[in-house]
Amino acid sequence: MADDQTTTKTRQLPAAVTLTPRAEQRIADLMAKAPEGAIGVKLSTPRRGCSGLAYSVDYVTEEVKFDEKITTPGGVLYIDGASVLYLVGSVMDWVEDDFTAGFTFANPNAKGACGCGESFMV
Repeated sequence: MADDQTTTKTRQLPAAVTLTPRAEQRIADLMAKAPEGAIGVKLSTPRRGCSGLAYSVDYVTEEVKFDEKITTPGGVLYIDGASVLYLVGSVMDWVEDDFTAGFTFANPNAKGACGCGESFMV
């Protein structure tokens, strides 16, 4: 038999969520004033609001086994492992104007949202 060796190849998958430069800068700003012990910020989709799920971004102090980790120039964004399926293909942005400031999400998985924009459904 020929000298055939099977090798396992690892390929890098694209991140579940794409961050705009403004979102990356906002993560850097948050990490610059993060509380002691914070290792990054975490995006999750807790159940709340009239449409079912909402976006939540909070400081995180430890890595969780099934969370996705996205390293940006200014800090690390973790995505809650249970939320990844609801967020795959999303684009996370930071929008600031005279009246509001916050992360926004262009989520191809969202089938609808409530009128106030607080929550979405999949």
